[in-house]
Amino acid sequence: KDRSEGMALINRIAPEHLELSVDNPDALLEDIRHAGAIFMGRHTPEAIGDYCAGPNHVLPTSGTARFSSPLGVYDFQKKSSIIYCSESGSKPLAKTADILAQREDLEAHARSARYRYQ
Repeated sequence: KDRSEGMALINRIAPEHLELSVDNPDALLEDIRHAGAIFMGRHTPEAIGDYCAGPNHVLPTSGTARFSSPLGVYDFQKKSSIIYCSESGSKPLAKTADILAQREDLEAHARSARYRYQ
């Protein structure tokens, strides 16, 4: 098979560990979107990454590299979303929120949005 089929397969499988045992692994790297740990070239076996190179060894398994990353410091931080609208910015958004909330039968949400643009 060709390179594009290989890259598509890698990204579909989203492997926990991926060894690029080729002469020029850098040429392949830009096409890989989903892999937990990528071992570059013939001289970089998984064991070096696991035991010596230093990246975290808690990696996404079972294809979850498609939507998650290796365990990192940010996994231990709590984050909040901050949403701020000016009065003029809120009006068009509130109309949309009103419509969506009504479609979901969330009348209190719809009224809270409607209050902002009426």
